Amino acid sequence: MRTLSELLAGDEDETTETAPATAPLGGTRAEAVQRLQIGVAGLGAMVLLIGLANVIMNQANQTESTVVPEAAATVEPEPVTVPQNDPLAEAGVVPDLPAEPTPTPTQEPAIVPEQGNAPPRPQ
Repeated sequence: MRTLSELLAGDEDETTETAPATAPLGGTRAEAVQRLQIGVAGLGAMVLLIGLANVIMNQANQTESTVVPEAAATVEPEPVTVPQNDPLAEAGVVPDLPAEPTPTPTQEPAIVPEQGNAPPRPQ
C-alpha cells in the first residue's frame, strides 16, 4: 500500500499493487462458510419462532374451549337501593314550581290550498 507522500509525489508505480485473486463478492472459503452458518442459524431461529407461536396458539385454543362461556353468578345479587340524593332539597333550596302547569299553546292546522280552507285572495 502506498503512502500519502508517494501519491502526492506522483509516483506512477501501479505494478506493485496486486489484483484480487477471487471475485470481490466471492470472498474466501472461511467467509463463505461463515455466511452459510449465519443463514442456517437464521432459518433455524425462524423455525423455532414459528413453532413457539404454534404452541401458544394451540394452548390458547385449548383453554378457550374449556372455559364456561358467559359465566353466570351463582348467587343472585341483592338489589341495592340508592338513596335519592338531592343536594338542593337537603340544603333547603327548592325551586318555586307553579301549582298548576301552564297550558302549552296548540298549533293551528296549516293552511293548504288543496283542502279549500285558504282565505280568499284580495283582488
